[in-house]
Amino acid sequence: MILPWDREVIIGGSRADYTEIRVERTWSTAVTFRGRRLEAATASEDQGGFVRALNRGSGWGTASFTSLDQLEAMVARADELSRAVRLERPIRLADVPPQQADRVPDLDGDVRGVSLAEKKRLIEAYNGEMLAVSDRIVDTLATYRDEVSEYWYANSEGALLHEVRPEVTLSGTAIARRDGTIEKGLESIGLRRGWHSVQGKAAGFRAVAERAVRLLDAPTVRGGTYPVVLDPELAGVFIHEAFGHLSEADFVYENPQAREMMTLGRRFGKPVLNVGDNGAASGLRGTLPFDDEGTPTQDTALIREGILVGRLHSRETAAAMSERPTGNARAISFRHPPIVRMTNTYIGNGRGTFADLIRDIKLGVYACGAFGGQTMLENFSFTAAYGHMIRDGQVTELVKDVVLAGNLFQTLDRIDHIAGDFRWNQMGGGCGKGGQYPLPVTEGAPHVRIEAALIGGDVPA
Repeated sequence: MILPWDREVIIGGSRADYTEIRVERTWSTAVTFRGRRLEAATASEDQGGFVRALNRGSGWGTASFTSLDQLEAMVARADELSRAVRLERPIRLADVPPQQADRVPDLDGDVRGVSLAEKKRLIEAYNGEMLAVSDRIVDTLATYRDEVSEYWYANSEGALLHEVRPEVTLSGTAIARRDGTIEKGLESIGLRRGWHSVQGKAAGFRAVAERAVRLLDAPTVRGGTYPVVLDPELAGVFIHEAFGHLSEADFVYENPQAREMMTLGRRFGKPVLNVGDNGAASGLRGTLPFDDEGTPTQDTALIREGILVGRLHSRETAAAMSERPTGNARAISFRHPPIVRMTNTYIGNGRGTFADLIRDIKLGVYACGAFGGQTMLENFSFTAAYGHMIRDGQVTELVKDVVLAGNLFQTLDRIDHIAGDFRWNQMGGGCGKGGQYPLPVTEGAPHVRIEAALIGGDVPA
């Protein structure tokens, strides 16, 4: 492995008790169409690094840089800053055997070898698929983005890592209008692969535009409490946003209310419910062999058969809570320190089929896709992209403005049936926390049934 700096000189010369260095070099391009107009086409290259230093009885000292010529000075600066911060409660790091690895994946068509003109033609064609659906499609937004990052990590304990991280994302929004009614459809694809992986995606762009047009004629769901079935996309977003952030140990450790809520051994649901976070899953946006502290990623069980059994850790939070590190210390770029973040968060597979979930529902809601949501500790509200009514065990009419709201713990406890049709939702976008957005993550789930959930919509007269 060839490092872009002299490890022995730089790390060996540090006065700090612990030193770590991350260096990244990133190539990226983006092309955006709005309607039929090319709005932006960019290509960029970025390089820099981040140093953290820690001394006994002191806090972290950090420094970032954009030129390797600054590295030696930044190592000294991080040590100086650490020594200036005196703490009553010293920072400790959980032990992690130092790793040495060189990981270069199959790039599946290296995007760096594809011209910007070819990328423009691809997203222009997908944008055209949305525009061609109907004259009721009055606007579109379609974006292609790619990125390849070369990454190096070393620390004073002997870790030495090199990795190449590819990513390509597509997104499309179709806006439909009739008189004063406006509806939208959203397509989003995100893959840790290359150019070949985003070919042949026209059908998805066309489908969201067609749905936006159909939503113009769809009624708003009647508000009330129903049995609700979540499709895998919405179930995955729900578990990430409503539960996953509460599982991040920095939040739990620093928040007495959260520590009480998230006590290991507490029953959160029925035995059918299993939740985890798997940074080692193959080929997903949140997949990494190691986190940004050099800890190997893993499949971490969070809820097992309805009981809280784990949480997500950095080395610092693991030591503070006398637990094991899980490989969840992540930084969005070399400009930021690693903090505890999710990777690929999921609801585990159940048994049976989608038909089994709806067979005994007399009147319910099938909520699909996700347009966004918000959480406040254990309370949440999510807007589905669309929905269908369930009547006498059958999926029936399309409905819109489906908003799922409630208390996380009550809702988890009301999950009474999970199908065996798990899938990873390979969408673009990302997760935000502590000023670091968008961090690549993935959510996954099968179809999930909640025996009673509050759905917002039209209020019956």
